[in-house]
Amino acid sequence: MTWTLLFTDQYEKRAHRFLKRHPELEKQYVKCLQLLEANPFHPSLRLHQLSGRLSDLHSVSINLSYRITLEVMINDREIIPVNVGDHDAVY
Repeated sequence: MTWTLLFTDQYEKRAHRFLKRHPELEKQYVKCLQLLEANPFHPSLRLHQLSGRLSDLHSVSINLSYRITLEVMINDREIIPVNVGDHDAVY
């Protein structure tokens, strides 16, 4: 059973800016989103819950340098991307 990605307008603007700055990461970014829909618990995503002021969010890895922060609603099988960027930008 797949998960549903729900994109907000705010996230879509952030993702557009991110991909404009890093066009070389577009394939990795798309692959990350596809894997999230298929299986957000896949080991290569390195899904983990954040702590501190971001404790209501999770994070997955696009690659070693870039992340996507997310809201994960397990009961509804929905994932809402919140931010995308390097470690300092999203945390």
